[in-house]
Amino acid sequence: MTTTAVGTTTTAVGTAAAHPALAAADPELAALVGAEERLQADTLRLIPSENYVSAAVLEASGTVLQNKYSEGYPGRRYYEGQQNVDRVETLAVERAKALFGVDHANVQPYSGSPANLAVYLAFAEPGDTVMGMALPMGGHLTHGWGVSATGSWFRGVQYGVRADTGRVDLDEVRELALKERPKIIFCGGTALPRTIDFAAFGEIAREAGAVLVADVAHVAGLIAGGAHPSPAGHADVISTTTHKTLRGPRGAMLLSREEHARALDRAVFPGLQGGPHNQTTAAIAVALHEAALPSFRTYAHAVVANAEALAEALLARGFDLVSGGTDNHLILMDLTSRQVPGKTAAKALDRAGLVVNHNTVPFDPRKPFDPSGIRIGTPALTSRGLGTEHMDRVADWIDRGVTAAAGGDEDALAAIRAEVADLMAAFPAPGLPV
Repeated sequence: MTTTAVGTTTTAVGTAAAHPALAAADPELAALVGAEERLQADTLRLIPSENYVSAAVLEASGTVLQNKYSEGYPGRRYYEGQQNVDRVETLAVERAKALFGVDHANVQPYSGSPANLAVYLAFAEPGDTVMGMALPMGGHLTHGWGVSATGSWFRGVQYGVRADTGRVDLDEVRELALKERPKIIFCGGTALPRTIDFAAFGEIAREAGAVLVADVAHVAGLIAGGAHPSPAGHADVISTTTHKTLRGPRGAMLLSREEHARALDRAVFPGLQGGPHNQTTAAIAVALHEAALPSFRTYAHAVVANAEALAEALLARGFDLVSGGTDNHLILMDLTSRQVPGKTAAKALDRAGLVVNHNTVPFDPRKPFDPSGIRIGTPALTSRGLGTEHMDRVADWIDRGVTAAAGGDEDALAAIRAEVADLMAAFPAPGLPV
């Protein structure tokens, strides 16, 4: 497929074949979709929160389930005509429970942040103390950080990582928890390259009398595939998105022990939401089915193997990695020693066809919107079939790209982009029609 420059007369040859109704109804939008398909096909996507979903997940997301309102839960709806929708949601729920080994699953949250907000509604009152990892240390906004509603409505206290190791000091976490006595403790985050010790967090939460919430949005697929320990049996609640490593649609789930089922369900509906997005529920069900297959287990372990191999190759080229490496799908790189800001590097790498995101690093002296680091992940490239044998080449591209960013060498970035596109042509992405 070829595209012209995006604009009011944009066309995309081939888009009509892949999306005939869309191309006929709205050629301008169809051209943008086609351009995005080509961009995803030609570039090496290294953002750890991004992935490729299967054609089956894409199809489920676009079914006539979009047409149906379904406030309530299976068997307890406020609208009629739920004969099929109830079975779709029940299928997703049962698959989630089986895959993650939990008593209860709610598959209705629209995304990860609303799912976490439902946890607050279920277990805390405004003004209560809550505890989570500080955002600059790798935590998430919704874990009580000040600029989030969760930090405005609740009293957030944060733990971090050690300056010498880049890892969580669980003794310090315990000391803080016993001092502050939070109602809720979050473990997990968005830039954590190391294994989360759910058992240790569970012991701390019990000692402090807190509800432990394991936010596994980033590693849910690794957990499902046996490549990361599970929080089941340690955490009271498991919160997760359904995309990222799980390779599902953009949605979320809350998993819990049976004793918390009613509180969580009431918090999601009617507490925060109206009708669930049934087409997303269907796509979640498909993704959970795929995640239960032996091939997904192979995928999850390959994600980690690729990340470890990429980290080793980057370390060999002199890059500074937070905590010295990775145990999962994510690498956090500190570019201070390269004398190039993270945003500058990320934008340059994007021009080279290497899609990363700029990110703060622990104890970052730079501002959050212009930080010192970049965040790199292997879920998407693994979905395309790249293996450990390709990671040295990827590291070389990153090294060359960062060097080019520091020197403003656009010719070098263009050369990398051509090489990236050539390799990507040999590894078609799942779900893309190009």
